[in-house]
Amino acid sequence: MSTDIDRIAGESFDHVVVGGGSAGCVVAARLALARRSVLLLEAGPPDDDWFIRMPATFVRVIGTERTWMYRTEPQPHAAGRTLHVPQGRTLGGGSSVNAMVYIRGTPADYDGWRDAGCAGWGWSDVLPAFVRSERNERFAGPWHGTEGLLHVSDPRHRHPLCRAFVAAAREIGLPANDDFNGERQEGVGFYQTTTFRGRRDSTAASFLRAARAHDNLVVRTGAHVLRVHCEAARACAVVWRDAAGGERVAHARSDIVLAAGALATPKILQLSGIGPGSELQRFGIPVVASLPGVGANFHDHLEVGVYGRARRANSLAGNDAGARAMWHGLRWFGSRTGLLTSNVVECGGFVDTAGGGRPDLQFHVLPVLVGDVDREPHAGHGLSINPCFLRPRSRGRVGLSSADPMAPIRFDGAYLCEAEDVHTLMRGVRLARRILRAPAMQRAVSAEIEPAAAAAIDDAALEAYVRARAKTVYHPAGTCRMGVDAMAVVDAQLRVHGVGGLRIADASVMPALPSGNTNAPTIMIAERCAQFLLDGEAAAQSVHAPSKSSRQAAHA
Repeated sequence: MSTDIDRIAGESFDHVVVGGGSAGCVVAARLALARRSVLLLEAGPPDDDWFIRMPATFVRVIGTERTWMYRTEPQPHAAGRTLHVPQGRTLGGGSSVNAMVYIRGTPADYDGWRDAGCAGWGWSDVLPAFVRSERNERFAGPWHGTEGLLHVSDPRHRHPLCRAFVAAAREIGLPANDDFNGERQEGVGFYQTTTFRGRRDSTAASFLRAARAHDNLVVRTGAHVLRVHCEAARACAVVWRDAAGGERVAHARSDIVLAAGALATPKILQLSGIGPGSELQRFGIPVVASLPGVGANFHDHLEVGVYGRARRANSLAGNDAGARAMWHGLRWFGSRTGLLTSNVVECGGFVDTAGGGRPDLQFHVLPVLVGDVDREPHAGHGLSINPCFLRPRSRGRVGLSSADPMAPIRFDGAYLCEAEDVHTLMRGVRLARRILRAPAMQRAVSAEIEPAAAAAIDDAALEAYVRARAKTVYHPAGTCRMGVDAMAVVDAQLRVHGVGGLRIADASVMPALPSGNTNAPTIMIAERCAQFLLDGEAAAQSVHAPSKSSRQAAHA
């Protein structure tokens, strides 16, 4: 790997932010709004696709040029399957292609981070950042913000099958909850979403848009980052490839921020000589900082489907073609109402299935039969109830397959290698099947399709079903975790250990996944990273600025 970057065409900024996703847009916008000069580099195209803006059509984006389609190695504990983990590859990243569910997790999640060695990351520390980001259309008070840049709203569309799920879950004894981000997470109801007046509100549409008018922010799409260049153990530039294949360099006068996500950020670090020393040497990469934790601690949320056949042809199936699709499109363009305002994952809930005192399971409920990236859905109309474990115990690893920056990563998710992960999903499937047979659901659903039509299913068959059908919820995390031990990659200010001028602000720094969808927590991490940078620069200026008395003495 060449370290001579003087011959590559370049430019200089105060900060270079790598990755224009959920976190990168936030960091870049906050720094630019504070009048710092910022370059934001995004490998994918702009977010100028109507399928991104219409909430219900996000599934049309998965598998296109606007997503990375990561593949694991065959997973021995998941029936030997190769699992697919799509990630955003456009401005807004995951917030431009996800189901828009706004969930923060529980206070205990963040207090757990703090107690594991991440000082300043307890619930009382992170709540102000959540509140600062949020512009909630209904909730206020100590738990919610109403003046932030990210719109959070109630769904404009509530499907009859989703209403039936909520009613049925209550019939079997689960409590109602209309605010999963309030004092209590447990219960069932409809999710609030990152939408505004029937349209997706990604971090590109909210944060980045607020800063784009400033000439101190430069956004480059089609920019594939090759490595971070370091001199004397300090990150000072980013080498990237433009759409035409030419190499460019961006110098940073202050910190570089990696926000490429839990699968790409450890890859960039390792290509830059930051990671497990023996692995880097095997690929001929000079070691800048030997950090064995880079790429380790990978974990993700998995779910498994329970499918019911609808009594009426009223699911979302069949609405994406022909006259129906035209009608829904005209309604959305004309009034931002109707089916296309649905985020599809309209409802769900959180349940404590193990008696541990807080929910260990989340339901994602869709009024349509869904498959997976490599598996076609069941034909016809129906409902998908997807129980998802919240605190996975299995841990995998992300590494290089080659020193070539364009080569795919080596990715072992280690999915379901811990028995408790399987047991939690089994409890979730049993509970979902109970809900499917409750009176309110039976009025809407005629029969269970999978895992079994019969009410009874033994443990062996259920475990086999979980291992054969479990799929990712697209929440990879933890591969550059925060902490103070030998396997930690960043400190509590998100600075990479042993490398000056380099921070990480994405889900890779999470020591453990929060209990729920990860977009809101990732935005919170980005908010805090930007604040750390701005506070640090303010403190440095204060130290170097002459005091009033010294200025008076100088003029005496």
